[in-house]
Amino acid sequence: MKVILLDEDKVLNVSDGYARNYLLPKKLAIPATPEAVKQMEKRAEANRQKREAQLKLAQALAEKLSSKEITIKADAGEEGKLFGTVTNSDVAKAIHETFAEEIDKRKVNLNDHIKMIGEYTASVKIHSEVVAHIKIRVEKK
Repeated sequence: MKVILLDEDKVLNVSDGYARNYLLPKKLAIPATPEAVKQMEKRAEANRQKREAQLKLAQALAEKLSSKEITIKADAGEEGKLFGTVTNSDVAKAIHETFAEEIDKRKVNLNDHIKMIGEYTASVKIHSEVVAHIKIRVEKK
């Protein structure tokens, strides 16, 4: 029996018993009628276009983030050593203030610990295929 798996939008040939007793009652699949196959193809095309649009938006955001430098002001001693560290959360907050873009702090990866005044780089994972490298300048308050 040919069925369409709803999670994956795939047409599979499975045994009649497996389809009738497991896949169809649990609504994991539907029978592969010509109309259902056409609908599946339309859904797959719409999903592909949506993923492409998201990828383009992510690439544009990555280019925007890489084009400028963000500045973080922190308390520091005489030698330039900070009285704490600059964290992922601080970088995400500075990105929001500078670019008006919401970035989850878990998507920010500091390449090294920021404990001194100076210039650093961090990577921000915007999309599964897009990573932006952002320049950070840490200054004394």
